[in-house]
Amino acid sequence: MNDELHFEQQATKFRDRYTAVKDEVGKVIVGHDEIVHGVLTCMMIGGHCLLEGAPGLGKTLLVSTLSKVLDLDFNRIQFTPDLMPADILGTNMVVENPDGGRSFQFQKGPIFTQICLADEINRATPKTQSAMLETMQEGTVTASGTRYVLKKPFFVLATQNPIEQEGTYPLPEAQLDRFLFKLNVGYSNREELSTILDRTTKGEKIEPQKIMGGEEILELQELIRKVIIADHLTDYIVRLTLATHAEGPLAADVTNRYIRWGSSPRGAQTIVLASKVRALLEGRFNVSFEDVRRVFLPALRHRVIPNFEAQAEGVTSDQVLLELLDAVPEKE
Repeated sequence: MNDELHFEQQATKFRDRYTAVKDEVGKVIVGHDEIVHGVLTCMMIGGHCLLEGAPGLGKTLLVSTLSKVLDLDFNRIQFTPDLMPADILGTNMVVENPDGGRSFQFQKGPIFTQICLADEINRATPKTQSAMLETMQEGTVTASGTRYVLKKPFFVLATQNPIEQEGTYPLPEAQLDRFLFKLNVGYSNREELSTILDRTTKGEKIEPQKIMGGEEILELQELIRKVIIADHLTDYIVRLTLATHAEGPLAADVTNRYIRWGSSPRGAQTIVLASKVRALLEGRFNVSFEDVRRVFLPALRHRVIPNFEAQAEGVTSDQVLLELLDAVPEKE
């Protein structure tokens, strides 16, 4: 009974702190509740998030607002076609010593931070984008044979314009797989747009307050991993993930028809952890099937690659994944 009370108190604390951050972000960001939830979920898990949407929808504003609410170091990198890996990671510079001699000294790049806003990440070439691979996976930077460890917590929050727009490059699949969630940012509705105009055209300036620091974030990340997930739910997530593998033993008909490559194990890991966040937000210390269904799309939409037939017929990865949810039974 004491354990149950302790778990309930921990879940309540998590929900209260999470809500405090979300409410403070909401003072600046109008609407986009699911997008804000997705970004905060990635942060609580300790992973990275990719925001995709047309220009002017508040993607960059959301990330910059979050950096003001969290007491963490923040850097912004504006990705452009002429950006080089050294512009992100840093480079060796010749410096003059007090005795008149000269030596090489490593000048750290903007990736040495805790929240990195990779703005319009798909405007850089694949060579430059690949500079992020080690950092996003391991939280380290290797330069000139020296390995540097970044301060924790560390998040990359990237924005991108839709791939079909002019002047963009598709992100490498290995890099996409390192993002926990891919969130599609849509247009505001009538009421939200009216509120945006009221807030931004009357000379009022809203400054969000600091709510949470790095130590507390790391504590909440540890709490998330303690949430219970039953074996039959783990098996359900495994079957959902394997169902995305074309021609595999658990592949659904829609997979064989429209998917070229399916999800990696990172997809299943993301579903488990994100489901635990949802459970805590509902005041539970155990994962449910509904938790899994709610995080399924953002966790896997960028990890399954449609084939030529899907592209020709205009079938999106979201449509295929939604059919998989219907095709894969909860228990088997």
